[in-house]
Amino acid sequence: MANAQISYDIAHLIGATVLMAGFQLLYQRRLFAVLNTFAFQALALAAAAAWQAHIQHAPHLYVTAAIALVFKAMIVPIALHWLVEQLGIHRNVETAMSIGWTMMAGVALVALSILLVLPVTANATALTRESLALAMSVVLLGLLMMITRRNAVTQVVGFMALENGLILAAVSAKGMPLVVEISVAFSVLVAMTLFGIFFFRIRERFDTLDLADLETHRGDRQ
Repeated sequence: MANAQISYDIAHLIGATVLMAGFQLLYQRRLFAVLNTFAFQALALAAAAAWQAHIQHAPHLYVTAAIALVFKAMIVPIALHWLVEQLGIHRNVETAMSIGWTMMAGVALVALSILLVLPVTANATALTRESLALAMSVVLLGLLMMITRRNAVTQVVGFMALENGLILAAVSAKGMPLVVEISVAFSVLVAMTLFGIFFFRIRERFDTLDLADLETHRGDRQ
């Protein structure tokens, strides 16, 4: 019984760490700080997957943890750092809302996740219910970041943070097949390649990655 409680507490702590990293992404005002925070969130996600592999006796989830560690916590942040350096992107993060209002919206989304997930998962174990609520919160915070950030790089980070929430939900619900982890890793690599090409083309054409300036070029703003 004591071991079960410890397993529950550790899983809950790691999941909460992933969620807090989502709030930290919303709070950051510097681009490199955003990338470093995303790397930390991916590291916490890898720890969550490894711990779920341990308590569920599901060795294939260690593959998920390794993929999250290597690709999302290391390769992706390093690649985005390199893109920022190569493109000479403005390092300040432009927001559509103030940081205060964004954080308040984030808290409201977490409350909404709890209200939606807990009743639906009433027959599941306490750990699964709370882990899914945390995962849904991470997904919604990633979506909020995509909506409230004007720089293309930070929107990409928001998309990948949203994906972190989906992976957290999958590993919490008694794992997922190995083919899913492989497909996720492949999709991340393909997405990074496409995003890199996309950024270079935008920079070459408009000399900026700020979406507000792109709207001006398009004629939406005067």
